[in-house]
Amino acid sequence: MQPQKSQKIDLTQDYPCPCRRRGRLSPIALTEAFGCNRCQQIFVVDETGQVLEQLSGSYPYKRAWRWNGHQWNPAHAGLGESYLPVALGITLIMLIIWLPLALNAKSSSSGIVLIVGVLLLAVLPALMVLLAYRR
Repeated sequence: MQPQKSQKIDLTQDYPCPCRRRGRLSPIALTEAFGCNRCQQIFVVDETGQVLEQLSGSYPYKRAWRWNGHQWNPAHAGLGESYLPVALGITLIMLIIWLPLALNAKSSSSGIVLIVGVLLLAVLPALMVLLAYRR
């Protein structure tokens, strides 16, 4: 099944909120913007009329969506949308490289310390990214 093409956003129509909070976007009079009745966010339409962007001072990256007639789809799917798979991939690479080296250590006490250190170095960054991704 092919994804549907994006449609032009009608500035006089109500839409569901793309933040997934079951809110409704209503047009703001005399502007090319929408306001959500649930999350109180303001969204603007770009010059082409095809992309809805969230105005927010607290979110560091600009979030944008395209309307396909039924639902909102992310407009910019890239590295910013896939932090978790990248972090898990880096963690796996670190474990594949460092764990065999730690297991082959000569003395048993330094080997255990090295294994624990490798596991902490691999798990803590992945946990931090996971917690940041859940926001």
